[in-house]
Amino acid sequence: MDRERAMKAVKELLEALGEDVTREGLKDTPRRVADAFAEFTAGENMSVKNVLSVTFEADGGDIVIEKDIEFSSTCEHHLMPFFGRVAIAYIPDKKVVGLSKLARCVEVFARRLQLQERLTSQIAEAVTEYLSPKGVMVVCEAEHTCMTCRGVKKAGSKTVTYKVSGEFPKEKIAEVLELIK
Repeated sequence: MDRERAMKAVKELLEALGEDVTREGLKDTPRRVADAFAEFTAGENMSVKNVLSVTFEADGGDIVIEKDIEFSSTCEHHLMPFFGRVAIAYIPDKKVVGLSKLARCVEVFARRLQLQERLTSQIAEAVTEYLSPKGVMVVCEAEHTCMTCRGVKKAGSKTVTYKVSGEFPKEKIAEVLELIK
């Protein structure tokens, strides 16, 4: 990220809004916003390969579920936050990964300008690529501040997306959905 350019753009936006960028409360705002967006988009410089490439051999087991993985991301349409929880379920085929790695996978993709639908798919695709499981299911539930704070202003509304790939039997989908409630 070009920090100086981002700071200049924030200053110009504040001026376009009619603000006095020299007043006390706004003096450091361009720097703070640039720093915040550098953090919000840090996932662009992260590789999921570094997170999911260390696997372990595992025999047996039916489904591995890691649920309630909290995340926050930034909507690419409005540059406003959305946040929620992800559940990742997979049916291992001889390989598993450390559970913290699934949460790190979510962070890699959440720390980008994002769409919830894409986030859900990217997580599922990464688990598929690096673990080669029999099947993967990712469920994402999030609240979008672009819906709760502006526009339609429906506080508390949530969006749910999910992606299923591979051999994930319908009865297992229902079982996972029940377990992650």
